[in-house]
Amino acid sequence: MIRSLLDRLAAKVLAPEGVDFTRPAGEQAIVPAGSVSWDVYANPVTLYIGGIAAVLLELGEPRVRHGVWDHSSFKRDPAGRLRRTGMAAMVTVYGARSVFEAKAARVNRMHGRIRGTTPEGIAYAADDPELLLWVQVTATWAFLEAYGRYARPLSPDDRDRYFAESRAGAALYGVGTPPESNAQADALFAAMTPKLGPSPVLGEFLSVLRDAPLMPRPLRPLQRLGIRAAVDLVPPPLRERLGLMSVRPLSRAESGLLRGLARTAERIQLPSSPRCQAERRVSAQGSLVRFQP
Repeated sequence: MIRSLLDRLAAKVLAPEGVDFTRPAGEQAIVPAGSVSWDVYANPVTLYIGGIAAVLLELGEPRVRHGVWDHSSFKRDPAGRLRRTGMAAMVTVYGARSVFEAKAARVNRMHGRIRGTTPEGIAYAADDPELLLWVQVTATWAFLEAYGRYARPLSPDDRDRYFAESRAGAALYGVGTPPESNAQADALFAAMTPKLGPSPVLGEFLSVLRDAPLMPRPLRPLQRLGIRAAVDLVPPPLRERLGLMSVRPLSRAESGLLRGLARTAERIQLPSSPRCQAERRVSAQGSLVRFQP
């Protein structure tokens, strides 16, 4: 039953629609197999929690908030938008390099068309280097934090390796100076904190997620539990700054349930998952290659 539940969750969270991770045979991903990233991005439970936490942090920055909320399909199709975001993450980590490069080029062209002005009169552009960096680091950080909290703890060296692994993919998305270590990510968070603030959009986003058909109906309680876990993942000072302190924290039993699901997901290989497909693809050239930063 647990395997079936995780398989259904993975289908919703990972959702690699239209992507065959087994092709082209033998072609490496931009982050080779054997990397920390290949472990972190394979867990559907922690990806779900971390993905929502990342969006909350993105929406805390006013320019990113209006760029995302005013120019994307989050409001009318949150489930589809999250699936497409999940697919982009899967392609970045597991997709053949040529497939990822084409995907990144399409995203960059789309970002080049997004321009606007916040209600406060601040101009924004989706391809602004500072905003690209914030979006990149929030996602990278949130997936790592969710994995470390619920799946398994990672050593300081593994955490640094994980950030180093993200550099090549970030560069193709136009991110000039992504953090290369956990300490650099922490420094970036500290520098961006004064620019973050509360907004009714964050509450609207959480409300939309609670009611959206993100998961099959029997799993809706788990869906809402994961949303609260995502809020809980945001560091308390940032949670307070973003006006999220009213969200009820997880109980010990609820945290234990999520931890149990995430750790079970670590032990179960789903043959249809992007990771398993990608392992079959790269093994066609003989052996898996461990990442060296």
